[in-house]
Amino acid sequence: MNKILIPVDFSEDSLTAIQYACQLIAQNDRKQEIDLIHVFTHHSNSYVNRQVLPLVDPQVQIAKKDMERLLTDIRKEYPDLTFNSLFKEGNLFEEISKVTASFPYDAVVMGTKGSSGLEAIFLGSNTYDVILNTKTPVLGIPQNTQRVKKDRVGLLCNFKEGEIEVLQHAIKLVGNTFELVLIYVNKDDRRISDVDTQFKRWIDEIINRTGIQNISYTIKPQVLYNRAAENISHAISNVLIDEQIDFLLITRSRKSIFRRFIEENIVRKMAYNMTIPTLFAPVRK
Repeated sequence: MNKILIPVDFSEDSLTAIQYACQLIAQNDRKQEIDLIHVFTHHSNSYVNRQVLPLVDPQVQIAKKDMERLLTDIRKEYPDLTFNSLFKEGNLFEEISKVTASFPYDAVVMGTKGSSGLEAIFLGSNTYDVILNTKTPVLGIPQNTQRVKKDRVGLLCNFKEGEIEVLQHAIKLVGNTFELVLIYVNKDDRRISDVDTQFKRWIDEIINRTGIQNISYTIKPQVLYNRAAENISHAISNVLIDEQIDFLLITRSRKSIFRRFIEENIVRKMAYNMTIPTLFAPVRK
């Protein structure tokens, strides 16, 4: 059985993630169930540690009733989809990590409002924590995403095997009929003719192994890499706007083009400030 896992805290952001996931599945020939998980992260010690006459935290019953109402509403809107509910207690990213370790979910889908400045420093990012602590792909859905749009899917390209793996993860979610835009940052100032030749071979490899037929590429100058660390995520956002990218794929491995970005905490910045749905996918190599 193919499944998607969605953390739910009954906020507008988690409702956005549910709507996006439902639309994805409705458009996809691949049958997938949706598991909605609520993690109790603020249990009071007075409830958790009491041994005599155990008390029930009232927030537990409130959350379960909220989940029942949510499931009733969403099943009415998407009667052909299957939904399940899970309840866990503890730290959000640790519980998500445990659940995804016990079942091969296609993705964890999370709504994120993002934050910046001092707010980001003190609040942290649930999406970022889950990205770092699970081997399952994490799809972040930015605030105010209204509908699924996946005509142009972007992938920062460095001609690595992991990029094929990320595309295979993406196909499970969005199919393979999109236009794939490979974005190459020419950080070593290579001759354009040499890069073009490598792209032709790499595109043939992608077509043969993924079935994606509509592939284009763009070569960006090394100035993108020369920006200060705090501005790299902003530069990437500008690339996405320039190329009119609807959906972004990010590889997370030591050999990926994002290795430097991870070292400079850029993935954290992007998890905070997503502008389009972004799939963060770990790879084996």
